[in-house]
Amino acid sequence: MNTTNDTPIKIEGACTVGQIAVDHPGTVRVFQRLGVDFCCGGRARLDAACEKKGLSLEQTLTELQEACNERQPLDDAITSGTLEGLVTHIVQTHHVFTRDELLRIEPLLRKVIGVHGDRHRELTEIGRLFEAMAEELRMHLVKEERILFPYIVSLEQSQHGTTHLESSCFGTVRNPVRMMMMEHDSAGEALARMRSLSNGYAPPADACGSFRALYHGLSELEVDLHRHIHLENNVLFPRAVALEEALAPEAV
Repeated sequence: MNTTNDTPIKIEGACTVGQIAVDHPGTVRVFQRLGVDFCCGGRARLDAACEKKGLSLEQTLTELQEACNERQPLDDAITSGTLEGLVTHIVQTHHVFTRDELLRIEPLLRKVIGVHGDRHRELTEIGRLFEAMAEELRMHLVKEERILFPYIVSLEQSQHGTTHLESSCFGTVRNPVRMMMMEHDSAGEALARMRSLSNGYAPPADACGSFRALYHGLSELEVDLHRHIHLENNVLFPRAVALEEALAPEAV
């Protein structure tokens, strides 16, 4: 495997997809293009993920290496900065986008189902999946913003001595993290099912402008949610758990 710099890229088939995405943020674009789940399915080994998708491990490693050689300063700053900065980024970038898109897509989906639902029966199932996902996501974002994220920020502040760490209503941070990851899995399953039903969000030949806009919007929402969940599952949550263990080992 050739490299374009003096530092060897240490990515192997035994590495987990999620850890690769954390260590080398530029690889996220490769995973998205190849359809490899790096967020909810981030615990899978790369070789297993490639086998599941029918991808060449050697070719995938080459593409990942090329992505590693392209610097991603913004991504690096987000993932390696403070927890408070990461939380702020997640809320202001991904939570805001998710809420806005759910509101925008809902009436568009109803309109498209009303016009095209008889000829494209998959739209009814997509609508059902979207509505259930949207309801769960809205509650999910509230729980993170009001309960989990403030506690994570307080962990970091107590580490720096600016505040005293108060006991939480949920015991250890592992408990809400476990629940949030389960809800991430649920959203990931819904996204995968909608992508399958829509043939990869490919509009049919008779699709009108609204139909095409709907599939484009759902695809963009999926891309953002994958990045969103990746930052939480693979970066924020593990760092928060490790910090709590260091500060209050008796709580875990």
